[in-house]
Amino acid sequence: MIERRPFEKLGKSNHGWLNANFHFSFAEYRDPARVHWGALRVWNNDRIAPQSGFPPHPHRDMEIVTYVIKGAITHQDHLGNQGRTEAGQIQVMSAGQGIQHAEYNMEQAETELFQIWILPNRQGVPARWETVQFPAQARDGTLVPLASGRGHKDAIPLYADGALFAGTLKAGQSIRQTLGGKPAYLVPARGKIEVVGQDGKSVIANARDGVAVIDEAEIELKASEDAEIVLVETDKLN
Repeated sequence: MIERRPFEKLGKSNHGWLNANFHFSFAEYRDPARVHWGALRVWNNDRIAPQSGFPPHPHRDMEIVTYVIKGAITHQDHLGNQGRTEAGQIQVMSAGQGIQHAEYNMEQAETELFQIWILPNRQGVPARWETVQFPAQARDGTLVPLASGRGHKDAIPLYADGALFAGTLKAGQSIRQTLGGKPAYLVPARGKIEVVGQDGKSVIANARDGVAVIDEAEIELKASEDAEIVLVETDKLN
């Protein structure tokens, strides 16, 4: 099963400084049919105005991945971690036994990012924060695991039964991704792609559309425009 979830039909919230779109139920947006996808709980597309951001707030028992599309986000938390994550990087925060953090766009232009929450497979782990630069060229023509609870080499570790992949395709390129029937959710950060299932049926996804996939051994991704793709694969929840 492959289902397109158009960007224009996602949940929305605009606070002036924050223009957010929600792929799953979040904040004031509630949809009982879109609470999670496997262990994937949250996928927000946030646009944050310059010199603004999220003041200190708590999290607990959640794996939180921030994928920066453009601009940069500056993080600080009660553990003393502080750092700036820019386009081409991700940051991972294990909320675990509890963390209080703030995130600000300290830049002179808008920052856009995906904030992705994955349900952990362990409760009460030590809270942590990490950011890593991944060479852009390493993602050309392929999907690379950037954060993973499955032991992928060089990926930031997650306390979760899942992995986040990202990559870029030139117009006309295609790749295959093995899923083994597990739940997967993907979003083109830019560009247009076709997602083809094992039976040959497909959907067309534009930039920021969501695509929910399940019970597919493998999918093929075909780029009709230069595209940047983020994909999360997780186990099914019992």
